[in-house]
Amino acid sequence: MPTFVYFFLAVAALLAGYMFYSRVVEKAFGADYDRPTPACVMTDGVDYIKLPSWRVGLIQLLNIAGVGPVFGPILGALYGPSALLWIVIGAIFAGGVHDYFSGMMSVRYNGKSLPDVAGYALGNFFKQFMRWFSLILLLLVGVVFVTAPAGLLAHLTPERLDKNFWVVLIFIYYFLATILPIDLIIARLYPLFAAILLIMAFGVAGGLIFENYLFYNWVPLEGTGLWGNQHPQNLPMWPLMFVTIACGALSGFHATQSPLMSRCLAAERHGRAVFYGAMIAEGVIGLIWATAGMTFYQSGPELLAALGQGGPANVVGTVCLTLLGPAGGLLAILGVVVLPITSGDTAFRAARLIAADFTGLAQNKPGPRLLIALPLFVIGAILSQIDFEIIWRYFGWANQTLAAVALWAAAAYIVKRGGCHWLASLPAVFMTAVVFAYICVAEEGLELSYNVSAAVGGLAAALSLILFLAKADWFRRNVALESPSS
Repeated sequence: MPTFVYFFLAVAALLAGYMFYSRVVEKAFGADYDRPTPACVMTDGVDYIKLPSWRVGLIQLLNIAGVGPVFGPILGALYGPSALLWIVIGAIFAGGVHDYFSGMMSVRYNGKSLPDVAGYALGNFFKQFMRWFSLILLLLVGVVFVTAPAGLLAHLTPERLDKNFWVVLIFIYYFLATILPIDLIIARLYPLFAAILLIMAFGVAGGLIFENYLFYNWVPLEGTGLWGNQHPQNLPMWPLMFVTIACGALSGFHATQSPLMSRCLAAERHGRAVFYGAMIAEGVIGLIWATAGMTFYQSGPELLAALGQGGPANVVGTVCLTLLGPAGGLLAILGVVVLPITSGDTAFRAARLIAADFTGLAQNKPGPRLLIALPLFVIGAILSQIDFEIIWRYFGWANQTLAAVALWAAAAYIVKRGGCHWLASLPAVFMTAVVFAYICVAEEGLELSYNVSAAVGGLAAALSLILFLAKADWFRRNVALESPSS
């Protein structure tokens, strides 16, 4: 069957997921269209600022996306058409649930960041754990998205403008985006950058269609079925593919970004479009780039060879330049330079807000903002000297660990409301198995055998579910007592 059939079925499934399943998720949360949001009652002119819903939606899309739904799906395409299946199922039943609840729970809890939200849902242990874990993850993201675009810019500019020059310049921009009111830089630039991301993605989709690439068939590896593991290096699909393809399907980083927009949301009725809708849009972008990897190159070995010549950025450049001409080349450069920067700046901003929640320092005046931001950037500058590949490997695991905890928090919130927690607890169980299996089998982890790692992942998931079910009554009683609002 030609690839275009799988592609259009997958896109249709994502759109159907938004039209129907997002309403199930909204009902499980208990959205109140008449309830005032933090943006309305806690306006401070810095972080709590009511913005138009269309602007909030575009900022949310770029906050959670960057190059995530581009690079990850391109790497995931090495596994074959199963990558498309994970993007669809993940975005609808895991990523959309994760993003909606992380955003809307923050709305209900006065715009608090993920650690406090997890604490209200799961208790003080998770609150303290998530404070440090989230801060570390956000600093890693910020640093990764300094060094990568700085290196590329150094190659594109005169020799005197070396990588260190661009690192300093990007850090200066990050610092301004972190401490200035959100409507001065982020709210003005991000809708434009989101448009670039969408134009690049839909331009590539149009090129694949009109140049007949979607009518080619992916050539499976010998001895494997179409839906089997197609990776030319025989890397195991479980659990690696579910960490490789994060943005576009499910990413814990989103849970750190959604509270930024929960402080700008004018009404709870906009939450479904802003949080669940942005995740579905990211899923469509992920589908486009995974499909590009499987049709432009047509086989795993061919795609792997292209990745070996410069990583996903090389694939993006080649695909855009071939399908869209010089304009596509410009979009590709903007994509791999500007878009990661827009993930890095909000990572540092989210880190500032988490630290502010932790210390209790009000952020409506410049002094407290500087008091928190300066140490964060000193740590970031130190981390920027560490090898990029090492940071990135640990980021993938930490990112999906964060997603698992956020889903468990959503399940506990639903228990408090007396609803059906399975729409959050089932993907939480799945991701718990993924992260435990991954850290056991991965090179940066324990490097245990595949069978042992898979067994550890399954056991951890089962124990987590048993513990959650046993604690359901505790969650119901204590969440109601701890939360600032019900």
